[in-house]
Amino acid sequence: MAHIQLKNITKKFGNHTALKGLDLEIADGEFFVLLGETGAGKTTTLRLIAGLETPTEGQIFIDGVDVGTWGAAERDVALVLQQYSLYPRYTVRQNLEFPLKSKIRRIEPKEIEERVARAAKTLRIEHLLERKTDRLSGGEMQRVSIGRAIVRQPRVFLMDEPLSALDAKLREALRTELKNLQMNLGETFLFVTHDQIEAMSMGDKIGVLNNGYLVQTGTPNEIYNNPLNTFVARSVGSPPMNLLDGKLSGGRAIVAPMRFELPYAGATKAGAPGEDRPLIFGIRPEDIYLEPGAPVEAQVHDVENHGVEKILTLRVGDETVRATVPARTEVALEESVRFAWNPEKVVLFDQTSGVSLRHAG
Repeated sequence: MAHIQLKNITKKFGNHTALKGLDLEIADGEFFVLLGETGAGKTTTLRLIAGLETPTEGQIFIDGVDVGTWGAAERDVALVLQQYSLYPRYTVRQNLEFPLKSKIRRIEPKEIEERVARAAKTLRIEHLLERKTDRLSGGEMQRVSIGRAIVRQPRVFLMDEPLSALDAKLREALRTELKNLQMNLGETFLFVTHDQIEAMSMGDKIGVLNNGYLVQTGTPNEIYNNPLNTFVARSVGSPPMNLLDGKLSGGRAIVAPMRFELPYAGATKAGAPGEDRPLIFGIRPEDIYLEPGAPVEAQVHDVENHGVEKILTLRVGDETVRATVPARTEVALEESVRFAWNPEKVVLFDQTSGVSLRHAG
């Protein structure tokens, strides 16, 4: 296991700055997920920790030791990538053995055999050990790729979008397996993804990256319910949080372009008054509900049936609002409905900066 700390990391590639003043801490034995869009700096962060890149500025610590001058091998980290780095002509067993047979390691044949058997059992690939890897499915190959990392018994597992090449059902299954694996091994995992469902379902902690900046770090619950700004609010949640322009007046939310009013019951941080300033109201789709006699009238623009629930797109004037409702809710396209929101769940953001008033001040 290992504790990882990045202090004031900046990384430049020519004129392009990939990371800017990044401070990041990953606790010993934690499953940390770095979430961001393509180009946010996720893979660069991973490669810096692995020792494959050198920071332009800043320091990298593993277990309190500055590893800035250490090579990749000295850092003792294992990389699992989106592309399976396997030898196609080797069997699964030979692929698993390969990292243990380098001259640097000098591991006895009996221990190699034991480690391979243990990894194969953990990943349920024992029946594949004598099969060539070019005969495996995508999911099987990714399991072998993870197995190659496990046999090394590294201090840190670094995973760069390892599930993105798999189909949806297999991704879901391997998400659960990877999380269980990390809990059973008790090791430090850094998992990089652009998929917010992966981040929410797997991470003990999530760091949201945007254009080289670490915007917010917290538990999935904190990131989801208390986003620092509108970027985080849009990045996490499926469908994402509704963001509506307006202002507070007399304890009521007045949504400007839609010309409707709803009650507001939340709190802002001391020193960050909300009255009569331009705001953005953030409300999750599951906190909007349909009800006869509710304050706001809307037309049903779209219905997505997800089995256990329906996701409605409601049109109010020229604007739209997403609402997640129970599957039994009977609605038709272009039908008029009335909706309200849970006033306790509204998050206020400053319209100019996009920062949540809970975090401002």
